[in-house]
Amino acid sequence: MASPQKQTRSTAQKALIRDALESETRFVSAKQLHRRLEDDGASVGLATVYRQLNALSRSGDADTITIAETQLFRACSQSEHHHHLVCERCGTAVEIDPPSEEWMRTVADSNGFEITHHVFEIFGLCADCRAGAAG
Repeated sequence: MASPQKQTRSTAQKALIRDALESETRFVSAKQLHRRLEDDGASVGLATVYRQLNALSRSGDADTITIAETQLFRACSQSEHHHHLVCERCGTAVEIDPPSEEWMRTVADSNGFEITHHVFEIFGLCADCRAGAAG
């Protein structure tokens, strides 16, 4: 059984990681969040950051996507299923409405599929990143 001191530290680290993620407006990797925590003077291991971010994702308190084989996280305040437009360069995300359920059923039916679930994210470059690339 974990000692009370270790449990208190674990709870404090969990809250620290959750707060740091909630203050982000974009999707971030565990390494980016870990670096930010270290820069802010926090003593938390990278493995702990990974564990806590994945726990937040499993509980529905964080969204997760994968870009270029890197798992990214963003705090999620919506309890219902939702979708994003995501900048591949900076991780900025905007919540969007997906195509209609009717459209998805029609496409699936016309190809002989039955929908069991869907994942819908659109990736590209935000206006700021496009402007920076042009300059």
